[in-house]
Amino acid sequence: MSQRKKVLLKVIILGDSGVGKTSLMNQYVNKKFSTSYKATIGADFLTKELLIDDRTVTLQLWDTAGQERFQSLGVAFYRGADCCVLVYDVTTPKSFDTLDSWRDEFLIQASPRDPESFPFVVLGNKTDVGEERRAVSAKKAGQWCQSNGKQMPYFETSAKDNLNVEQAFEVIARQALAQEESEDFGDGGFGGDVLDVNGMMERENSSCAC
Repeated sequence: MSQRKKVLLKVIILGDSGVGKTSLMNQYVNKKFSTSYKATIGADFLTKELLIDDRTVTLQLWDTAGQERFQSLGVAFYRGADCCVLVYDVTTPKSFDTLDSWRDEFLIQASPRDPESFPFVVLGNKTDVGEERRAVSAKKAGQWCQSNGKQMPYFETSAKDNLNVEQAFEVIARQALAQEESEDFGDGGFGGDVLDVNGMMERENSSCAC
């Protein structure tokens, strides 16, 4: 088999503060769940290497703050993304209602070459709380996905119970890989943003946004 270069895929995870973005990322990468995460400040990222159809890819998962005061940091964080994950809390209608604005914000900040075909994946998190506390139905979420992009993947997840987390991120990785390959001929690579942001994160993480 011919040796193929490793691929680095940049995935942005967006959603309101408290919907479980950090929990989902840590469950997928580290197989850990904690109830005591501090609010993400600015952005943070984790990486995970995996094999997709005999290709070694490295997922770089960017967990961005849900607080509005950090959204101005977006351009550097969003640039060169290969996939965007939109997360809401199934018990909080407002977090679902803001998916439109998160999607629009991403498209403005990231400026993908072809916005109509850029891959988004939607995750409805915190299903472990039980149906009696659910406020957003799977049907409603599915309808939103259909109206906002062709076959936008949708998963209901629980970072706490590790429900559908692995399956969702495999689809996310495949969507990102397809996007990266479609950009190979152009300037859609992720550039050097990861180097630029290290110092920013060190400064931002010195305080808590709680």
